[in-house]
Amino acid sequence: QVQLVESGGGLVQAGGSLRLSCAASRHTFSGYAVGWFRQKPEKEREFVAAITWSGDTTYYADSVKGRFTISRDNTKNTAYLQMNRLKPDDTAVYFCATGARPLSSKTAYGYWGQGTQVTVSS
Repeated sequence: QVQLVESGGGLVQAGGSLRLSCAASRHTFSGYAVGWFRQKPEKEREFVAAITWSGDTTYYADSVKGRFTISRDNTKNTAYLQMNRLKPDDTAVYFCATGARPLSSKTAYGYWGQGTQVTVSS
């Protein structure tokens, strides 16, 4: 049973932008923090950004700070990741996840999407 569904990935040139969406069912979204992670080929899944349930606090990995923005719309059970000034090093599969706290650890999240590919060409 699919709990979270990411969309919005694709191929973009360096310097371009993409907005990822994470659509969730109410029971996997309501009351939960949301995290975005990414996994590069042959690398561990890494933290990108997180947001509290209320949306009033956000957290970012240093590598994306100032370029990416996480947000959510609780009326639509959807979270977003706006990615600007993309770099080839941002190429990865991007996953959204929900959990009790907006932590950078994968283990803090109980529900995961299947991921969406983002490819940034140089």
